[in-house]
Amino acid sequence: MSSSNEGTTSSTLTQEQRAKIAMASAELAELHQALVTNGLVVWTGGNVSARIRVENAPDIFVIKPSGVAYENLDAAAMVVCDLDGNLIEGTRSPSSDTAAHAYVYRNMSEVGGVVHTHSNYATAWAARGEAIPCVLTAQADEFGGEIPVGPFAIIGDDSIGRGIVETLTGHRSPAVLMQNHGVFTIGATPKAAVKAAVMCEDVAKTTHLAVALGAPKPISPSNIDALYNRYQNVYGK
Repeated sequence: MSSSNEGTTSSTLTQEQRAKIAMASAELAELHQALVTNGLVVWTGGNVSARIRVENAPDIFVIKPSGVAYENLDAAAMVVCDLDGNLIEGTRSPSSDTAAHAYVYRNMSEVGGVVHTHSNYATAWAARGEAIPCVLTAQADEFGGEIPVGPFAIIGDDSIGRGIVETLTGHRSPAVLMQNHGVFTIGATPKAAVKAAVMCEDVAKTTHLAVALGAPKPISPSNIDALYNRYQNVYGK
């Protein structure tokens, strides 16, 4: 398994890579619909990607194409890119956020899926440049503390990706609020990253309502640690 993409083209994709691309494309079609079902995206905004790992071959990833409506988004619509964001296979241009996804994959080897949304409440916190404080047990469970804010960055190059990596490195949260932009989440799998996006919006909304009512009661760091460790290591095991 490698992160070097020298020489990766459509013609050099192996049978194993193509099989994994097909499986990932089908999964991504379903996961993009989950973004719609959970009210995290509108029109053509937002995207999910999946890393493809094959031993003795460069890592690549599958991602939603740019500007395709969700009702027209099926497995065949997905595109394949190398970890520099170059198109390897597909009939459409990759998502405008491809450079950010590629940067994350190049620099966070544990990440197998990346999600981007402009979900309303979480993006409102991003617009304020304010981290979501951990005042809910659900947030302690999923995120292990506050959901941090990343820097403002222009779309198109790897500036967003750098902000994601710099903010989340060493942080327990799988979600970052990129200032004035929206939410990016990471996971060991694309499904895990989608779950993080869903939960991020859920706690963003509830915390917003709590702040509107008054000052939320904080959860102590020791209790946050206990909740996180229980949920991550015991719950559902």
